[in-house]
Amino acid sequence: MSTADRQEFQAEVQQLLDLVVHSLYSDKDVFLRELISNAADALDKRRFESLQDESLQAEELAIHLRVDGDARTLVIEDSGVGMSRDELVSDLGTIARSGTRAFLDALAEKKSSTAPDLIGQFGVGFYSSFMVAEEVQVLTRRVGEDTAHLWVSDGRNGYTIETAERDDAGTTITLRLKEADTDNGLQDYSDPQVLRGIVRRWSDFVTHPILLEKPPAETKADDESAETESEEQDVPTETTERLNSGKAPWTRPADEITEEEHAEFYKHVSHDWADPLLPVPVKIEGQVEARALLYIPSKAPMDLFWREGARRGVQLHVRRIFIMDDCEELLPDWLRFVRGVVDAEDLSLNVSREILQKDRQVRAISKFLVKKVLSALEQLQKDDREKYLGFWREFGNVLKEGLLVPGEHQQRLLGLCLFESTASEDGLTTLAEYHERKKDDQDAIYHATGSSREALLRSPHLEAFLDRELEVLLLIDSVDELWAPTAPEHEGLPWKSVGKGEVELGSDEEKAEKKKEREEKTEELGDLLGFLKGKLDGKVKDVSLSARLSSSPACLVAGEHDPTPAMEEMMRRMGQEGPKVQRTLELNADHPLVATLQSLHAESPDDELLAQAAEVLHGQALLAEGGAPEDPAAFSKLLTELMQRALGAGSK
Repeated sequence: MSTADRQEFQAEVQQLLDLVVHSLYSDKDVFLRELISNAADALDKRRFESLQDESLQAEELAIHLRVDGDARTLVIEDSGVGMSRDELVSDLGTIARSGTRAFLDALAEKKSSTAPDLIGQFGVGFYSSFMVAEEVQVLTRRVGEDTAHLWVSDGRNGYTIETAERDDAGTTITLRLKEADTDNGLQDYSDPQVLRGIVRRWSDFVTHPILLEKPPAETKADDESAETESEEQDVPTETTERLNSGKAPWTRPADEITEEEHAEFYKHVSHDWADPLLPVPVKIEGQVEARALLYIPSKAPMDLFWREGARRGVQLHVRRIFIMDDCEELLPDWLRFVRGVVDAEDLSLNVSREILQKDRQVRAISKFLVKKVLSALEQLQKDDREKYLGFWREFGNVLKEGLLVPGEHQQRLLGLCLFESTASEDGLTTLAEYHERKKDDQDAIYHATGSSREALLRSPHLEAFLDRELEVLLLIDSVDELWAPTAPEHEGLPWKSVGKGEVELGSDEEKAEKKKEREEKTEELGDLLGFLKGKLDGKVKDVSLSARLSSSPACLVAGEHDPTPAMEEMMRRMGQEGPKVQRTLELNADHPLVATLQSLHAESPDDELLAQAAEVLHGQALLAEGGAPEDPAAFSKLLTELMQRALGAGSK
């Protein structure tokens, strides 16, 4: 072996090393992912070059891991393309160089159409090994060459290169490990169990076998177990263990994956106990290339609405190398229930969330994924309504959050929504079904928001609509209060709340006739309306006659663009309390109680009973819509006094 040649790192490399060791990677386990990625890259290169020259073929294309707990070493070995001395210097001693990138550039110059599936960029990823190692040795031999070379560095004082011996082409990286320091994220990387966990998490889908050569202690234990079992049967003893599955289901044709395989893979990526409801395979080709295998779960996780929870969403891979869990940039928050894997072809292995937020390719992938998920849900709704109902009960609230985001998806989301309705006693309805049932002269999608179906059906706001057999959608989820006021038109019809603004029902002739009748009644009852408005000053904005009541004496109506009481309460809980919005008290001009109040006001306008009646009307309207008077005790006392007066008068 020749004398070692000592060289200094290029200045930029030293800066990079400091950056890598101290701040680039928050998870130190990632070093093994990077080294395995580089090894897989080298294996792909050798396989490709052997297509041109059969003499370069390797007996085995695999990645071997070996540990020695006593010596505190970890070895990562491959039978890949290897490196020459010049490549060692250029790829490990200088920055802005990459073996993979140079290889791809060379292929581009030859305009080769058979380039292998290369992973990562050798260079930055390699330096991550210094996060966990006191010293790194690289023994490598370039395929087609007879001489090997040994590169050694502590990451601080430059490096040495000398000629060495290696039986075959490939690379052996030996890490002299730092002591374990769990407080600073350093595990014991000489522990086989630690390596098993890291490979399973980060590199499970690398196509080449990742083999752990069992240390003597484990091998001895296996031998003893095998000897015991072999008394009854022949049990072979294995000295190596494959750590990765090597199966990337998203790379296979969708029709080749069985339900059992889907269930197994879904549970692997989601950590869910239940089988998925629906797989969504995705293949993106063109300017952006990616594959994905997404899943709609069958059950909602407990932390679905806990935004700070450790939820597991869509994983991001780059060329089958795991990059991160729960990549929020790939799907909008209103699809956060989707699970699965997205495997991009052209992203960097060292991509950060900040880069992802700005990356055009990621935005293009995200746009495509959203369309595929919505298409899959539309097909499910069409083909299997019962199965879709199960999905909706679990995730409908989350999907409707997308209606808060103006844009291209709103109409599709409206089509996917299922609603309670006055026309569907034992089931939910779609907007398409609503349109099929609507009256010919209907000019709006009528809806009411509230806490439950039962409460809304008792609401006086619905009376005129039910009398005319006009279907009203009953929006009972809290998110409905947020999106319904600004919902876009659907098939040419605007959304109209039955509890807001003016209501005019029927044909144009009927509307005109009813409006004229109300104007006449308003003139007739003008003094009473003015009296009630004065008594309820500060509690209501106005008192007027109603076009929506048929059996109740009164109701409270918000302005067309005013928030509902439920919305006001929601804003208060969020710390956004504003001035309380006053509503209009609408009276039913045909109700006997209104006629009685009119007579009493005409005879005795100063009677205290009228003032009490005004308070009762207002409180009754609040109770009818599921609310409560501001001072329940005072309201109860007032009712007691009125009952005593009525009973006293009746007994005389």
